Amino acid sequence: MAAVEDVPGMNVVKAIRDYIKKMVSEQSGMKVLLLDEHTTSVVSIVYSQSEILQKEVYLIDRVNSTKREAMPHMKAICFVQPSESSIEALVKELKNPKYGQYDLYFANILRPVLLEKLAEADEHEVVREVQEFFGDYQAINPHLFSFDMPTCIGESSNTWRRSAFEAANQGLCSVLLSLKKRPVIRYAAASTMCKRLAEEVSYTIQKEPTLFDFRQQDVPPLLMVLDRRDDPITPLLNQWTYQAMVHELLGIKNNRVDLSGVPGISKELREIVLSSGDEFFTKNMYLNFGEIGGSIRTLVDEFQTKTKSHENIESIADMKAFVENYPQFRALSGNVSKHVSVVGELSRLVDKHDLLNLSETEQELACQSNHSECVQSMRQLLGNAKVMSRDKARLVMLYALRYEKHGSNCITEFRETLKHQGVSDELCQLVRMAVRYAGAGVPERSSDLFGTKGAVGFLKSVTGGLKGVDNIYTQHSPLLATTLDQLAKGKLKDSMYPYVDRALRDRPQEVIVFMVGGCTYEEAKAVAEFNEQNLSTMRVILGGTTVHNFDSFADEVRCAVEGGAPRGGAGPARGGSRRQ
Repeated sequence: MAAVEDVPGMNVVKAIRDYIKKMVSEQSGMKVLLLDEHTTSVVSIVYSQSEILQKEVYLIDRVNSTKREAMPHMKAICFVQPSESSIEALVKELKNPKYGQYDLYFANILRPVLLEKLAEADEHEVVREVQEFFGDYQAINPHLFSFDMPTCIGESSNTWRRSAFEAANQGLCSVLLSLKKRPVIRYAAASTMCKRLAEEVSYTIQKEPTLFDFRQQDVPPLLMVLDRRDDPITPLLNQWTYQAMVHELLGIKNNRVDLSGVPGISKELREIVLSSGDEFFTKNMYLNFGEIGGSIRTLVDEFQTKTKSHENIESIADMKAFVENYPQFRALSGNVSKHVSVVGELSRLVDKHDLLNLSETEQELACQSNHSECVQSMRQLLGNAKVMSRDKARLVMLYALRYEKHGSNCITEFRETLKHQGVSDELCQLVRMAVRYAGAGVPERSSDLFGTKGAVGFLKSVTGGLKGVDNIYTQHSPLLATTLDQLAKGKLKDSMYPYVDRALRDRPQEVIVFMVGGCTYEEAKAVAEFNEQNLSTMRVILGGTTVHNFDSFADEVRCAVEGGAPRGGAGPARGGSRRQ
């Protein structure tokens, strides 16, 4: 399916872009844009540097940089979080100003005590105005946002890390304020973390009545706070749609993909950007792997027609070689050549690590119920030298979650096999941790993930027009798709998803779903499909503490069970390991 255009008021990319456009346009003439670490990623995801420079911005730099030259004839636009570190950096800047005038914009609610601190520092009276522009989140797609938290669970599995809790509350309020929504709130009843966050957001809204004083809607919007542990299956699966697959195999961080480890990659393609400003990506992000190849193939065919080239192109590898041999194709096709490189690398990894066979068994574990067939497939894959250690571990994690209560399960056998295959203790331990994190006995997992078994979706044969991309199985449908369907039909039980303060009598038309513990690109695709199917009745935006791939989710599981700081994050999934 193609990406869905979003209606006004429910588009997080547009909300952030509008804020930035207003910031840099309010003052005419050349200016400097100063950001902190957090707002640098907020801005870079929705605006390219060249795009901002076209708006009379002479320089983009960090507010805490000590290497900037004094330019008193310039005006400075500062966009930062209202955090202690950013306020301190602004205080130092204002006490020794490098520019003639400052406009200060804060990404969230600025406490009065911090405003007083800034006023005291403005001895030279260079501050023209102070405003709150609520852009305290990463707007990844029009209907997807993230707080980029590697993990959020505290010392015990049902408590928040204090800093993560504060950031989640502030971030959600920022999303609501940027979209101008004052919602009714529901949460997953089984999750203590969801309940606490839902109540804190409700308290913040009540404490700031002026900020949340928006025009009343006939049916107020709904904020739903859900728990990742209710569906631990989705982030464990390999993916086959474009955006999700890139994140799983290569990693997407701030909408950037590191291709520096790809064999033979050209210098200009060592890091690429996949964003809503990329027309090809926007149109194809939810297509499956074979269809992406077909989209690029169409462009190559058009080029061959124009240049009267008669090279035989049958596979993704042929296409990649063609692009490399015809540099003029890059100029003709704009940024599509980068997608040829990405799809070529995905194809190489799929073949090298036998991902088609691996994924087929993953889908069987997630959606089917034939234990004996799954055991045979598992034994073959665990002995397959092409399958990576982390993929063997994820397979056993899926099996353990699926068959932990089965009387004849082979969990112990498979864990021993992992050890004998030389899989690290760290990965082997994830099998036990997965069950402790979100097994059938964990209170936060209130859903019966496997109760519908063969009825969860249909077996789809996903074929493309290229050799080497055939019969990709995408049976699995995330639990979120079922939850949204029940919500749309008015069948979501109040006992499982209670309200904070007040209940809705009518079906909501605007819904913001927030996933404590992180969401996934597969769920973002499910939301896009839901929006397309319910254009005239309901609109959904999805957000999460982070956007997971397997590696970041494994880190989330590890931290939840063992406690302690995260080791990685939701950045590059493979760190080059897929390219061995």
